[in-house]
Amino acid sequence: MKERMMRKKTQREQLRSAQITALLMRSMVYAAMLATILVLGLILGYILIKGVPHLTPSLFAWKYTSENVSVLPAIINTIIMTLLSLIFAVPIGIFSAIYLVEYAKRGNRLVALVRLTAETLAGIPSIVYGLFGFLMFAVYFGWGYTVLGGALTLAIMILPLVMRTTEEALRSVPDAYREGSFGLGAGKLRTVLRVVLPSAVPGISAGIVLSIGRIVGETAALIYTAGTVSGIPQGLFSSGRTLAVHMYALYSEGLYMDEAAATAVVLLAVVMLINVLSGITARKLTKR
Repeated sequence: MKERMMRKKTQREQLRSAQITALLMRSMVYAAMLATILVLGLILGYILIKGVPHLTPSLFAWKYTSENVSVLPAIINTIIMTLLSLIFAVPIGIFSAIYLVEYAKRGNRLVALVRLTAETLAGIPSIVYGLFGFLMFAVYFGWGYTVLGGALTLAIMILPLVMRTTEEALRSVPDAYREGSFGLGAGKLRTVLRVVLPSAVPGISAGIVLSIGRIVGETAALIYTAGTVSGIPQGLFSSGRTLAVHMYALYSEGLYMDEAAATAVVLLAVVMLINVLSGITARKLTKR
């Protein structure tokens, strides 16, 4: 009888302890969520309050001058840089991930080496990529400060991110999909292209969106490769600066602080627009 009572008492104490632990963990999760929302709200509020009053029509003039400090050339350069970087990095990253997940044998030393290299590249600071791009494209190839050199540098920088996210997305596809496709007589390549890849589109698109965010917000790598010319580039071998570099240049000069704050608002709007469009495109591809 005493042993039963002691056992029940112990069970009640354990249950109470588990409930207290769960309450504490839930409180910590809610506190972290509120802190994140608060910090994000403060940052967005500060940017909007400082920048929105200085959004004027002259800020979106076609040609940059010292009087209007137009951001339109920087917006066009940002779009060009983003598209070029994705054109170079996304196919290589996706096909590399397909090889690692679908074709490479398990325990292959080459696969381990490639993954180690990708993880190492993902942890390198962007300034190192900028110096590499400067030495490789500007000096060794003799291109100077060019949009193409900046795009190639950014492509190398985001390649590990695209490859790793695609690899995880492909791994998340159930093996039953592959087995069902093989059972219907489809070959390896057809199974990958028609069954596995469409199922992994949400994960792949998430990696691409993250890559776009890193491209749009990058400054250090582009200052050394694409340069800081404020106009619209005449070609791939011309210099140009993106929105982030434009904002950095304005703040560093210290002459156009109001326009720099307005540029921050434009940069925020461009990032949100790109994310929304990427999400819509990913949903359409998933439905298909």
